[in-house]
Amino acid sequence: MIRSALTAATLFLATPALAETVRFAVTDIDGMETMEQEFGAFEAALEAATGYDVELFPVSSRTAAVEAINQEQVDLILTGPAEYVVIKELTAPEIVAAWQRPNYYAQIVTLAKGDVRSVEDLRGERVTFGAVGSTSQHIGPAQVLADLGLEYATDYQPEIISRNVAIEALVRGDVAAVGMSEAHLQSIRDAFPDQAFTVIARGRDLPNDVLLARSGIDADMLAKLRDVFQTQGADLMAAILQGDDNKKYEGGFFLTDVADSDYDYVRAMYATVGVDMAQFIE
Repeated sequence: MIRSALTAATLFLATPALAETVRFAVTDIDGMETMEQEFGAFEAALEAATGYDVELFPVSSRTAAVEAINQEQVDLILTGPAEYVVIKELTAPEIVAAWQRPNYYAQIVTLAKGDVRSVEDLRGERVTFGAVGSTSQHIGPAQVLADLGLEYATDYQPEIISRNVAIEALVRGDVAAVGMSEAHLQSIRDAFPDQAFTVIARGRDLPNDVLLARSGIDADMLAKLRDVFQTQGADLMAAILQGDDNKKYEGGFFLTDVADSDYDYVRAMYATVGVDMAQFIE
């Protein structure tokens, strides 16, 4: 009897405690297959750094992301600056770390050999923007023009058109300029090698992407997550960069000293385009 009790105690002590689970989502990735392709290596690296059991959790839309974090279906969610200010408005998340994206800014692009030579030449003209609510394709470029004195939908005619279609319209002379990021401009130059494009306005660097923790997350877990991004950031970034779409973070780093007020510039962008932030949760 004593031997059985000792054996049971030995087995109990030898059995490792179950690791705490951390569920991780990304607002602009739909589907588990894509999540695994982009963040499978990061999942393993974060598990190694924290000792937690990290689970990838795909969300299909911004609305689904907000619902998931409000219903505690996810613990961490990676999102862009435009989405962050909306999520902050609708939930009460904690910032874990900002993920810097080098050369992340909005700009206004036109034809190098066209008639548009300055922002002033855009008065009364058609200017296109990309995905609705996108920081770098829509509200960011609109803010660039506003900062230079052109009021949205008053001094020019804004239109939401997919990027390649917009460039084709620009080449035909149907629109005067297109708003986009630096990365998008590089892809456009590759896609249209016979055309010369020029930037007539460039905005300030945009606020960073941000990793959020749901409201009510364990304080010790939050502190540990912040610590590993600060102390093991190089290993985590190396894992992140194994995803093709994540190359946008190459050369970047993590920041844990981040304030909500750092995103007030994004809130100003929503005011510039004249909409309630929550309208972009669809």
